[in-house]
Amino acid sequence: MNMAEIGPPDYLDINGNERLAYRKAAGGGSGTDIGVMFLCGHGSDMDGTKALEAEAWAGQAGRSFLRFDYRGHGLSSGDFLDGNISNWTADSLAALDALTEGPQILVGSSLGGWLMLNVALARPDRVAGLIGIAAAPDFTEDLLWAEFTDEQRRRIEADGVIALPNPYADEPVKYPWHLITDGRNNLRLRGGLDIACPVHLLHGMKDEEVPWQTATQTAACLASTDVEVTLVKEAGHRFSEPDQLAILRGALDRMVGRIT
Repeated sequence: MNMAEIGPPDYLDINGNERLAYRKAAGGGSGTDIGVMFLCGHGSDMDGTKALEAEAWAGQAGRSFLRFDYRGHGLSSGDFLDGNISNWTADSLAALDALTEGPQILVGSSLGGWLMLNVALARPDRVAGLIGIAAAPDFTEDLLWAEFTDEQRRRIEADGVIALPNPYADEPVKYPWHLITDGRNNLRLRGGLDIACPVHLLHGMKDEEVPWQTATQTAACLASTDVEVTLVKEAGHRFSEPDQLAILRGALDRMVGRIT
C-alpha cells in the first residue's frame, strides 16, 4: 500500500503537548452501531498488515473503524523508551473516548492484547467484544523479567535499560527498567478478570515470542462465559499469512454475531 496516496493521518491532542496519530473510517450506520478499534503491538504501528486487514473487513461490513499509534510509536509524538503499559493504556482510552461512538470491538495484537484487557476493565460500557491476536498480557513480568539472567537483571536495574535481540530487525529492542516496574501495576493473569463481554483469542502454536499457553491462561482468568480460543498449529507470532488473516476475518464475523 502506498501511504503517500492516502495522505497524512489525523491527530488527537492529549496532555496539552502530545498527540496521537490516527486514521478513522466512518461506518454505514448510526453511532450506536458496533465499531472496531485496533490496538497494535509493541514497537509496531497502525499501518501493519493485521490492522489494514481489519480495516478492510470493517469497510466491507459497513462498520466504523479506528487505528492509531501509541505515543512513541509510528507517527505519534513521544519517545518509545518513555512508554509503558500505563501510558499506552491511557492512549488507548483517550482514543476510545474521543474518537469512537457506541459499542466497540477491540482487536488487540500482542501488546495490544494486554491493553485491550485494561481498556475493557476501565470502560465496560463501551467495549462490546474482544479479539486478541497473540495477546501478550503480563509479558514484561512473565516473558522478560522471568527469563532474564541474574546479570541481565542487575544490568537493567543499574543502567535503566537493556537491549535484546530483535527477531524482526537487525537493530536490538530496548526495554527500559520502568517498563518492568510499571508492568507490575498492570498484571492481569494473577487472578480473575472481571470482563463479561465475548472474547476470542487467536494464537499460533509456533509463536516464539508469546507462548500459545498465554491464550488459554487468559481465557481461564476471564469472568465471561463466552470465550473462544483458536490455536493455529503452523502460525507464528506475526499471524499475518493469508490463511491467518482469513481466520481474523472469520473471528470478526463471529464476534458481531455473538454480540448481536
